[in-house]
Amino acid sequence: MKKIIVLLFFYTVTLLNFNTSFGQNDLLLVPNPVKTQKLKGEFIISGKTRIVIPSGKEKMKSIAELFSEQLKSISGIRSEIINKEKNKDVISLTLNTTKETELGNEGYRLKVLNHKIYISANEPAGLFYGTQTLLQLIPPVKEKTINIPCTSITDYPRFEWRGLMLDVSRHFFNKEEVMQFLDQMAKYKYNTFHWHLTDDCGWRIEIKAYPRLTSIGAWRVPRTGRYGSFDPAKKGEKSTYGGFYTQNDIKEIVKYAQERFITIVPEIDIPAHNAALIAAYPEFSCIGEPTKVQAGTHGSIGDNVLCVGNEKVYDMLNTIFGELVSLFPGEYIHIGGDEANRSYWKNCPKCQKLIKDKKMENEAVLQSYFTRRVSKILSSKGKRLIGWDEILEGGLAPNATVMSWRGTLGGIAAAKAGHNVVMCPTQYCYFDYMQGEPVIERYGAAHLVASQVYRWDPVPEGIDPKYILGGQGNVWTEMIPNFRRVEYMTWPRALALSEILWSPQKDRKWENFVPRMEAQFPRFRESEVNYSPSIYDPSISMIKEKDGKEKISLGTEIKGLDIFYTFDCSFPDKFSAKYTGKPVCIPKGATDIWAITYRNNKPIGRLLAITLNELEKR
Repeated sequence: MKKIIVLLFFYTVTLLNFNTSFGQNDLLLVPNPVKTQKLKGEFIISGKTRIVIPSGKEKMKSIAELFSEQLKSISGIRSEIINKEKNKDVISLTLNTTKETELGNEGYRLKVLNHKIYISANEPAGLFYGTQTLLQLIPPVKEKTINIPCTSITDYPRFEWRGLMLDVSRHFFNKEEVMQFLDQMAKYKYNTFHWHLTDDCGWRIEIKAYPRLTSIGAWRVPRTGRYGSFDPAKKGEKSTYGGFYTQNDIKEIVKYAQERFITIVPEIDIPAHNAALIAAYPEFSCIGEPTKVQAGTHGSIGDNVLCVGNEKVYDMLNTIFGELVSLFPGEYIHIGGDEANRSYWKNCPKCQKLIKDKKMENEAVLQSYFTRRVSKILSSKGKRLIGWDEILEGGLAPNATVMSWRGTLGGIAAAKAGHNVVMCPTQYCYFDYMQGEPVIERYGAAHLVASQVYRWDPVPEGIDPKYILGGQGNVWTEMIPNFRRVEYMTWPRALALSEILWSPQKDRKWENFVPRMEAQFPRFRESEVNYSPSIYDPSISMIKEKDGKEKISLGTEIKGLDIFYTFDCSFPDKFSAKYTGKPVCIPKGATDIWAITYRNNKPIGRLLAITLNELEKR
């Protein structure tokens, strides 16, 4: 058999215009509200519709202004903001004078009547989320008048930490792209943006006291292709690929996020993942020798660990965090703490002296000492430390919060010890993983489909929920070289996660979620947001029967799709063989299988073409 994989990508006309109803009887909302009640009638939004807020409420004014802009973007209709209440044709935003315990700080009530729309909440955040729900009731079409169904909604989140992480070190994404990412987060009620600002491949934030962090640390040699196989920097080769955010950029992005009720948690990854820092300031490493910003080469990345036995390292970090706290008003600063190569400390006289002086058992305890020192620095500046679950090793710093990524065991251990936890295990929350058939994705560390994300519960069995702050999806970008790819890898899996983190767990069903997820696709297209259509693609696998014969099994992630296939390298369509659910025999001499999905007699998925040799390797 020829060892060639044929890849044919296309979006069919049907995929771009599939039948998604926005009728009166449909509340196609993501995340799903806590309580909904359909009412009779409909409200007509037109150019005469006004948005009403009380006078003198500046926070409410900014919410109303943003809502007005979003409404115009979706429908083409611009609504004037007024302070005088009217009896009809208005969208009224009000804060409760008596707090409703059920709603908390982020909940809201939305009532759409024939003549008026009411949104009420205890706090401005709730009003904002109410407007985002209302926008999902409005179809993404440009018309002079738009009818939306009358309904009553009571809604509030399950978790307080509803996050997405974006890695901007491996590949840099500019200010405008970060803002686009925040825009989409806000629409689906995410409230935490974990910003991975530093790593081996680039230092992305201006620190005025250490200018070489960005003049040197923000740039690496340009490489194109598959991350991990890049050639290292050649002698004399200039570092021209990268970028960084000035402190003015940071302030602008933080303000933009605040207007959308998103808190930014910056990450300065220490004590490891510091090749970029060490390239700029080699004196802070154990070896102290000049190096290059990591380019994405295969194998060992070399010296990337801070010398934790060097007091000057703590002085440097105190200065860096001093500049950070003036930029980020949130409660937390993330310090990484993951994947430290402790062999450098074993061979470092300064680190070994510290171990001896402090009577430490090993280098794991040395890292715990480092984490506790950093925690005290942050506490002195009014911030709390959060780090990856490796910070548990050697003993956890008081008041530290753990972000559990290596499965759930780290989160379970932290919660049992009385520490707060943010859950983001790889098997449910790593959005750099492939989400479609490997012959299409080809480029990812593992496989994670939207339905698997949707099956997750952030609270492990037997753990007190009060210690689980929530969860987040992580978009690592080793294999994501541009922002369009960021969007493709984030959506629609982040839709599934948004519902996990916001909506009640009971009665959650994938089949119920699918049409609501699909209803967001026209909105993505209208906003020119890239997303993966992999839920429509066929999956292909080879199985061996008891008698040793090999057969082909086909499947789909969502129900109701027909699969057509060929073994003769001809394009399959509805006239080809239809998969019946039973594995099919491989014809003698066949080298490939091609498959496509249909819905309602029209193609909807992408064409997959794969050699049988490739299937045998799996």
